[in-house]
Amino acid sequence: MVIALLSIGQCVGAVTPAGFAAGSAAGSAAAPAADLRAGAAAFRACASCHQVGPSARGAFGPHLNGLFGRRAGSTAYAYSAAMKKSPIVWNDRTLAAFLRDPDDVVPGTKMRFWGYSDERKIANLLAYLRQYQ
Repeated sequence: MVIALLSIGQCVGAVTPAGFAAGSAAGSAAAPAADLRAGAAAFRACASCHQVGPSARGAFGPHLNGLFGRRAGSTAYAYSAAMKKSPIVWNDRTLAAFLRDPDDVVPGTKMRFWGYSDERKIANLLAYLRQYQ
């Protein structure tokens, strides 16, 4: 299975990579109740590039197992220079912002995804991805 990330929660004001650095005080936000079946359906759009599960590997995009708490650009995958230099640690807030607008959060990312605007869809996707922690 392949996965693309979506954002969860509401972002207030500008989102900047510095705001997502490891140790950021605003690193995690409580996720609303989510529907795992809807999350699996949302993941289908991501599956052309990302994988999750026991046999997941990096291919066109990095695998998404163990994503929460992981530093951006830190797995065995050919990330963009921008992602490798990013101080972001993935959590509900950072993933939600990235899934809303990847280029805004990590300018120069290789991820070609327009972003999700539906907060429920993002919450469902993040809940689905949490199963692969």
